[in-house]
Amino acid sequence: MNIILTGFMGTGKTTVGKLLAAQLGYAFVDTDALIEQQVGRTIADIFAQLGEAAFRRMEAEVAAQLGERDRLVIATGGRLMLDPENVAALGRNGRIFCLIATPEEILNRVLADRGKRPLLAGDNPRGRIEVLLQVRAEKYGQFPQIVTSGKTAAEVAAEIMELIATTTNYEINE
Repeated sequence: MNIILTGFMGTGKTTVGKLLAAQLGYAFVDTDALIEQQVGRTIADIFAQLGEAAFRRMEAEVAAQLGERDRLVIATGGRLMLDPENVAALGRNGRIFCLIATPEEILNRVLADRGKRPLLAGDNPRGRIEVLLQVRAEKYGQFPQIVTSGKTAAEVAAEIMELIATTTNYEINE
């Protein structure tokens, strides 16, 4: 079984994922980092040079690869789990949790990395965050949601560990 963490950028997927992996004795995989490693380019470069459609194809390939593996904690790119095929690929052998945070907290967390976040390019990153959160709300809502605002990574990891221990898997609302 794998643990898949999805959600908007800056919600803590990588930080919490690394902590969960250590606690479970699983390997940790960040899908964006894996794509960068496989392609030899940063996500920003992939978007700029190859385009978003090419990046989304790479995400689908990575989802299919990781869905065949076991004992992973997977932190997905913020949009990867909006694609039903990616949900099916990763959900077959995994528990999916969506990490959520307030727009203010997301902005504070990602400001330092803004140059690496192509979806936040422009003059109004907070407004862009709010719009993207609204657009993605329905898709993110199909997974159990874990609020990360105002919590430490250890608190979020403990909440996920409790859910893993006390709940069974669930049907994905497609």
